[in-house]
Amino acid sequence: MTGSTITPDQIVLFEWGFVRITATLLFTWITMAVMVLGAWLATRRIGEREDPSRAEMFMEVTVEFIEGQIEEISDGRVGRSLVPFVGTLFLFIAVASVLGVIPGFVPPTGSLSTTVGLAIAVFVSVPIFGVLRQGIGPYLHRYIEPTPFMLPFNILSELSRTIALAIRLFGNVMSTTKLVAIVVGIVPLVFPLVFNALGLLTGVIQAYIFAILATVYITSGMRTAGIPQESNNEGS
Repeated sequence: MTGSTITPDQIVLFEWGFVRITATLLFTWITMAVMVLGAWLATRRIGEREDPSRAEMFMEVTVEFIEGQIEEISDGRVGRSLVPFVGTLFLFIAVASVLGVIPGFVPPTGSLSTTVGLAIAVFVSVPIFGVLRQGIGPYLHRYIEPTPFMLPFNILSELSRTIALAIRLFGNVMSTTKLVAIVVGIVPLVFPLVFNALGLLTGVIQAYIFAILATVYITSGMRTAGIPQESNNEGS
């Protein structure tokens, strides 16, 4: 990626009629392929051995970590229902950042189109999970609370946080990628390695923040109607 290129959206690899394949699409497909291959390799022999492999243990720890964070945010009200969706968001952003250490690979999350797509997925998931949890009537009622005059403001609030979610991720990933590229071209070998490690850490942190915010938005929509907290007391 040249110094004048801000995002991989600007790199067109193939174009025929209305079909246009940019570097963003290519890097997204590579990230998805790595995730699918990694998941298959890590889980293909589950149950065949008494002692789990390191890959299986890593997958188990990752899933338990994501589930634990969701449970903590939702006060134990959600269970595992959000793990597949939120976990996929987290792993996609994290894997894209990890692959960013490979020369020539630009994380697709450094593209505004990708981050907008991820934010829209969260935006759509909020009413879906909310309706599934509460029913369409109670969920839609939240938009006119405390008075019907709040309807446009509640809708604008949903839209503004979606925009903020996309821009936050794009800005942080893109700026980190550009900074590493500039340092690599200026200073000797040691400093680029340090900045690559810093970029990797920043990418994983951004994945965590995005997943946490997505969980907060979704669980807030699921609990608006006053969903009773599940009791953890046995025999009550």
